[in-house]
Amino acid sequence: VLGIQLGLARAIGAISFSVIIGFVMHLLFLKEEKAKIEDTVVLPQEEKARPLWKTAIYVAVMIAILVFVNWGKPGSIEIKTMQGQTIVATRAGETADSILYKLNGDANVLSVSKSDVEHVSYPASVYTAIYHARFYITGVFLLVLFILLRLWFSKAEVKEWGGSSWSYAKLILPYLFGGVLIAGFLLGRPGHLALIPSDWISASVGGNSWLANGVASIAGAFMYFATLTEIPILQGLQGAGMGNGPALALLLAGPALSLPNMLVIRKVLGTKKTLAYISLVIIAATITGKLFGFIVGP
Repeated sequence: VLGIQLGLARAIGAISFSVIIGFVMHLLFLKEEKAKIEDTVVLPQEEKARPLWKTAIYVAVMIAILVFVNWGKPGSIEIKTMQGQTIVATRAGETADSILYKLNGDANVLSVSKSDVEHVSYPASVYTAIYHARFYITGVFLLVLFILLRLWFSKAEVKEWGGSSWSYAKLILPYLFGGVLIAGFLLGRPGHLALIPSDWISASVGGNSWLANGVASIAGAFMYFATLTEIPILQGLQGAGMGNGPALALLLAGPALSLPNMLVIRKVLGTKKTLAYISLVIIAATITGKLFGFIVGP
């Protein structure tokens, strides 16, 4: 949807981010972590109650649940309008009142009002079949998970797992919901303006200056990006004049951080480490965006 150059740069940048930022965080807090290790009382290792292969299967089942319950919509789409017209295209996201699409071989993003759409379908494929059956597949893996818990885990372990999950939920959810509310109130969502209009952001991120990349990184860090919403947001900003470098900076900083994310991280890691992480993400996104804009042009 956004082009091979931007997609490839994002993939490479995201992987590099995880390595570089993790390494820098390790160096910044090395003394602190060493002190924690020295202060920790060394306890005798408990005898392993479960072989590694069982743990691997258990983790794989939980990963499968997350993968299939979040299985995305197919890229190819067939839109039947109220007038009887059938549009075969590539899905390019959607706003609150429109479906965005691209015709095959055309880079332009078109839209059709949801009120004019009679039916939306997806061409038959393995991916589409999984999408339609995703909740059934998830249910099967949930059943497998419960069976594994019953067969391989003691009641005490299951109780401890449930208690820890509930404790983390009570710790994180209030900050998550509060952060989403604040981010939506200030920045809005695709198709809906909020206190900070998207035009203001667009006017600040044109070209490939350090300022434009920095503004894009900071804006992306504070905005909340749900799955695939960064695509219509970025398309709107690029249509308003956003440069390629700031676009990549936004794509890198956006999924890595958000206001809800910051609040949760601060609760777990503390203020100092959270500020360090936020700063590293913004700096790295700004530099990467600047380099990308220099290579491919503004």
